Amino acid sequence: MISGKRILLIVGGGIAAYKTLELIRRLMERGASVRSILTKGGAQFVTPLTIAGLSGEKVYTDLFSLTDEAEMGHIRLSREADLVLVSPATADLIAKMAAGLADDLASATLLATDKPVMIVPAMNVRMWSHPATQRNVRRLMEDGILQVGPRKGDLACGEEGEGRLAEVPEILAAVEAFFEGVPCFAPRGAGHPLRGRRAVVTAGPTIEAIDPVRFIGNRSSGRQGYAIAEALRDLGAEVLLVSGPTALSDPTGITTVRVESAAQMLEAVTAGLPADIALCVAAVSDWRVKTAITHKIKKAGRPPVLDLTENPDILAKLSKMGEARPALVIGFAAETENVVANARKKREAKGCDWIVANDVSAPGIMGGGENAVHIVSAEGVEDWPLAGKAEIAARLADRIAGFFRGKPDAP
Repeated sequence: MISGKRILLIVGGGIAAYKTLELIRRLMERGASVRSILTKGGAQFVTPLTIAGLSGEKVYTDLFSLTDEAEMGHIRLSREADLVLVSPATADLIAKMAAGLADDLASATLLATDKPVMIVPAMNVRMWSHPATQRNVRRLMEDGILQVGPRKGDLACGEEGEGRLAEVPEILAAVEAFFEGVPCFAPRGAGHPLRGRRAVVTAGPTIEAIDPVRFIGNRSSGRQGYAIAEALRDLGAEVLLVSGPTALSDPTGITTVRVESAAQMLEAVTAGLPADIALCVAAVSDWRVKTAITHKIKKAGRPPVLDLTENPDILAKLSKMGEARPALVIGFAAETENVVANARKKREAKGCDWIVANDVSAPGIMGGGENAVHIVSAEGVEDWPLAGKAEIAARLADRIAGFFRGKPDAP
């Protein structure tokens, strides 16, 4: 979707500037052309020569270049792009944008542009959470500036928290989504776009007792569901997490209900309504033993015959609740073949709004730390690149916030 698109990349002065080199390469692999403005701070971390070598384009640094400004270079740069991408967007650059300053080439170009602007913030966690930065980001959000990240994690300063630059696959996905016209990401940390919304998230496996020591279950660590619950919380939503048996700790700031069976999960989900958002991430066992044996089954020379019955379909029940139905119901589909085709069928059969589908045939995906998913909706299919489960969760939460943007607030 970005083949032939012109990206103007503004590189701010932070240690995360080194990631822009990979970003340039990936954008160009997808057919985009990349022209760059390197700020004075950014030049402390990457060089004009390196960027020029990767992009094949001249790198611009000086507002008062005699050759470029004779042709009003900052105006030309700002108008010849399809998208202006600021990465990393430092606290200083964000403040200049919010105040409308234009004292260097980057800020002058940003003030002069009539094209969409997307920022990718990166800074120390205290700088990001400072009221001044949050005030500036809210102003940019009101001005229509697009935003990706920041994310939580280890920071270069040795601290940990929100302020880490979004990973390159996530930035690429956001750029692609922009050109597709899909509102799949929303500003994070500014205004909490899901404040006042309630979400119910299921996670982990369910286990169905055969006898006191054996059960039927699924291979699920719960990591994706937990990450989604945390990402929704970070955007201001009130979150109920209904979790099957996992080794994960209860997330802070989230109401967690622990269950074992599918019937218990359905009961907990129903008790958690009403809700604006329902995400059925859990790997629910499709079947259970009709009547669990109260004593341990002993070997008797042949395998026991288990009388199985279907478990309740939590996703379908939520999708068909009538007036009590959440405004947005999202299911997950772990498939081993015909991933998108099967996900389309599941969405139609269940009646949900979106299906998040992924191929779990490869070793290490089910229960692992990464995922590559497809978002199947009435509008079509979005293919998201392989990324960590936290990145997938953050992007999905942003897309959910985009769904609710402009809708009446929850009571």
